Amino acid sequence: MAIEEPPAGVPQDFDALKTVILERKTLLPKRLRQVAAYALDNPDEIAFGTAASIATSADVQPSTLVRFAQHFGFEGFSSLQLIFRARLRERTPGYEDRLRALGDNDHSKLESGSIFNGFMTAAHRSLDNVATSVDPDQFERAVNILAGAETIYLIAKRRSYPISSYMAYAFGKLKVRHQLVGTSAGIDDDMLAMAGKNDAAFAVSFSPYASESANQARMLASRKIPVVSLTDSAFSPLAESSKVWFELVEADHAGFRSLSASMAFAMALTVAIAERRRRLGEGG
Repeated sequence: MAIEEPPAGVPQDFDALKTVILERKTLLPKRLRQVAAYALDNPDEIAFGTAASIATSADVQPSTLVRFAQHFGFEGFSSLQLIFRARLRERTPGYEDRLRALGDNDHSKLESGSIFNGFMTAAHRSLDNVATSVDPDQFERAVNILAGAETIYLIAKRRSYPISSYMAYAFGKLKVRHQLVGTSAGIDDDMLAMAGKNDAAFAVSFSPYASESANQARMLASRKIPVVSLTDSAFSPLAESSKVWFELVEADHAGFRSLSASMAFAMALTVAIAERRRRLGEGG
């Protein structure tokens, strides 16, 4: 059976739809914005679910899904789902299927070994996803912004804090001037008040987002200090305050999310910044 195409004049693929959603997100009514956030955060569920199951998960009425689809020019919700299903067909295959098969064949009765294998599987999935989801041009832009800063302020709280902490360690070894924001003395805002027009910030926050990090990024952006951020949703409060932001969703095991892909991304960014500064220092 031939695969239907979306109607003319509406987004023809997932990337185009995502772009339109982000352009209009501040103008969407509350419930449609709620559907938009769920759709971008859970594209596989949109592709495979029924209108009833998706509405329940997104905490809206099924009729809201229809209104959402029609808002973006589709005849109905089923037409919108074609975009999400096409995304799955076009996605570059990775290690996920092989790892899932490996897990299905693991009949070990050792509980600890099963937990270990589960976390290793999730880590591989996360790394495979981040390798194909980071836009090289955006990464280059982020490196340019941060490498050109006199001081890089590192903002993170709670689960995200190990990322900024390790970046601070690496920046210290690489002789890159930085300031880790997150002190036991509670002087984070005072520290950020010293940031000047030649500085920049790197902020990290994952759902549920740390309000302190969002507020600090917003404050710096209001002072025209560029912010680069790592988060897990286009609807993250960090996205609105950032010159460049990256969306990275870690795979989980039994509801626990690791930081494997986030750490790999952060270290790649750290080393790329140090290398760019070295070249700039050499006049290259």
